[in-house]
Amino acid sequence: MLFWRVPAPNEAMLISGSKRQVQDTQFRIVTGHGSFVLPIKQKARMLSLALREAEIAEDCVTQQGIRLTVRAVTVFKVGDDAVSIANAARRFLAEQDRMEELVGRIFAGHLRSIIGGLTVEQIIRERDRVAQEVKAASHSEMEKLGIVVDALQIQEIEDATGYINNLAAPHAAAVASQARIAAARADQEAAEREQQAEALKAEYERDTSIKRAGFQAETEQVRARASQAGPLAQAKASQDVIEEQTALAERQAMLAGQRLEAEVRRPADAEAYRQRTLAQAQADANSARAISLRDGNQELLAANRVVEVLPELADAAAKGLADSNLTVLNGTDGVNEMAAGLVGQGMTILNSLQHHNGSTRAPADQTRDPAPNVNGQAPAKVDTTK
Repeated sequence: MLFWRVPAPNEAMLISGSKRQVQDTQFRIVTGHGSFVLPIKQKARMLSLALREAEIAEDCVTQQGIRLTVRAVTVFKVGDDAVSIANAARRFLAEQDRMEELVGRIFAGHLRSIIGGLTVEQIIRERDRVAQEVKAASHSEMEKLGIVVDALQIQEIEDATGYINNLAAPHAAAVASQARIAAARADQEAAEREQQAEALKAEYERDTSIKRAGFQAETEQVRARASQAGPLAQAKASQDVIEEQTALAERQAMLAGQRLEAEVRRPADAEAYRQRTLAQAQADANSARAISLRDGNQELLAANRVVEVLPELADAAAKGLADSNLTVLNGTDGVNEMAAGLVGQGMTILNSLQHHNGSTRAPADQTRDPAPNVNGQAPAKVDTTK
């Protein structure tokens, strides 16, 4: 509607000319809702209730006579109550754009007053105290102006004389010394940690090298055993072959000894026996012949032929022994026994012949020609008269 006015949420509408007044303000205050404004009869104006900021930069002198430049900032606004709005409207309604400047000047005066009663050290260490004292000192004035201060902060303190720097020099030196000590300690700790890390690294590398060497040694041992397996097997096989060959050689030597016994020694013993038998038979024949010739025993002359062929019988017996597998158990005595047996057999044959000749022989004085000997010659005559 044409005559309906509504203020913004951060505004207060002041309607003058109205019969309704609040606390003798001579105008009506409207916030948060709209109202009719009659033309010509009433007039409406807006007062901002928004937050405002004022910067302060003021040269101050401390209790010690040190000149400082203090920079501060304050945040304020017109109060929301009707009294504050009325007080601010009467003072700033026509000069709302200059409200920050006016409020800043008021705070600057109180700031100079507060700084003048403090030392530099107090100002530096107790900035909040300074701000609270400034706010407290300006409270009554701000209330009259309808201003509510939300915050006041000391931002910076500048010292053109160098007092603050000199004041901070011992602390700065101490801090610098402590910083250097802390840095040296940190460097030492870092170096120790680096040394520990290097030692751990070296120990790890050593352990790794030892393990790697152990693994490599085991691998080399396995490789060596694998490479020696073939030669060892070959050597074992060669050893087995040599043992078999040795056993075979021993068996062959034993067979050779047995063959030597059968083919050489036994024939040699038989030949020796044959020669001894022949020699013995020849001796016996010669002895018998001599006796028969001496005594004139004609029956012995008849047996002479038998005696002469006795070596041939012994030779045939010896050859039979040589070709046989006869084993003589008692050595030379056994051979002698065999020879004696053969001679005994020969003597038995001779006795049989003698017995036969005794029954058929002629008288002793009968003279006849002797039988020829084995060589076809007549034997020599024997003189029996002797």
